[in-house]
Amino acid sequence: MVYFDGGCPLCRAEIAHYRRRGADAAFIDLADGGPPPPGIDRDAALGRFHLRLEDGRMVHGAAAFAALWRRTPGWRWAGRIGGVAPFVWIGEGLYRLFLPLRSVVAQVFFR
Repeated sequence: MVYFDGGCPLCRAEIAHYRRRGADAAFIDLADGGPPPPGIDRDAALGRFHLRLEDGRMVHGAAAFAALWRRTPGWRWAGRIGGVAPFVWIGEGLYRLFLPLRSVVAQVFFR
């Protein structure tokens, strides 16, 4: 299960891309009333990308993107690379730097 903020135009566009590519995942739009991931409150879930793996474990941030990429045709290579150290650490650092800018980027590119 992929949990995302459908109220964010950037997030919606990205999820639409994965759906068009045929990602093998179910998508939960938290902004449209979808339930948050188990053990994570709605505000925290809306503030960060989360994915529940088949075994029930939750991953978030760069690790969640890598997991989704591994399930998306044309992106599997990025998921294999992006999910291992040191790339997942670098990706997480970049993701944390980007999060405060997410709404600004969405306003600039998705007016």
